[in-house]
Amino acid sequence: MQLSSTIAAWYRGNARDLPWRRPGFSPWGTLVSEIMLQQTPVTRVIPRLEQWLARWPTPDALAADSPAEAVRAWDRLGYPRRALNLHAAATRIAEQHGGEVPADVDALLALPGIGDYTARAVACFAFGMRVPVVDVNTRRVIARAVHGRGEAGPARTRADLAAMDALLPEDPTEAHDVNAGAMELGQTVCTARAPRCDACPIAELCAWRAAGFPAYDGPAAPRQARFEGSDRQVRGLIMRELRHSDGPVPSWVIEGVWPDPGQRERALSGLLADGLATGDDDRGYSLPDSVREER
Repeated sequence: MQLSSTIAAWYRGNARDLPWRRPGFSPWGTLVSEIMLQQTPVTRVIPRLEQWLARWPTPDALAADSPAEAVRAWDRLGYPRRALNLHAAATRIAEQHGGEVPADVDALLALPGIGDYTARAVACFAFGMRVPVVDVNTRRVIARAVHGRGEAGPARTRADLAAMDALLPEDPTEAHDVNAGAMELGQTVCTARAPRCDACPIAELCAWRAAGFPAYDGPAAPRQARFEGSDRQVRGLIMRELRHSDGPVPSWVIEGVWPDPGQRERALSGLLADGLATGDDDRGYSLPDSVREER
């Protein structure tokens, strides 16, 4: 357990001061932050998180407002389906959990839009449960320090969780610090492209370093498609028009956001199918007034 204890001690002395790590930060705030942090940098999340929690400090507050307002407040964080998922989760929490975020992983997984990572992160970081929490940074630290590989390769949920669980001390507080510390280490020191091995607290325990930093020759993890010119960019342009309008957006406005009619129609159809937009060419298009719950 030397690896685990070293990571935990390093985290306690070097963790960045982030809102969700401060004493008294609510479980609801932790849930919101975890969803916002999915594929969005910390620096962009912090101001939006503070605005969100000032407006909706509890699940009940968000559930009482409309899904359209949640999407509008999401603004340009990207992947706006996350805003609808948060609204649906808040509604379920208000209706079935007395307005309190549940602590149990299975209960969290039963909320709309909450996946395995988010459920475990909330259980650990908000409630102090001893559960393994694995993200891309954690996987990279384990791949290098434990397995001697320069990259983690494609995700394997069961194996990844088992590898992290093997590192966790039995004490829940220590387990929390190991979970958070492995993430912090991967985000700030053991980075993907330029690891700072000279500043790494576990350099002397790292199997990859001991092996001479061999090049990774395993299967590559899937890479995210480029944003420029993608359907995702077109969706974002349409969503911008919907967010900034107090009424239905005419079809001719939608037509003006992108020159390729086929790609534009594909993006609009996707937004309608995802419940992020409602309407048609005759009535115009708007943000949703209600949202169906989805996992």
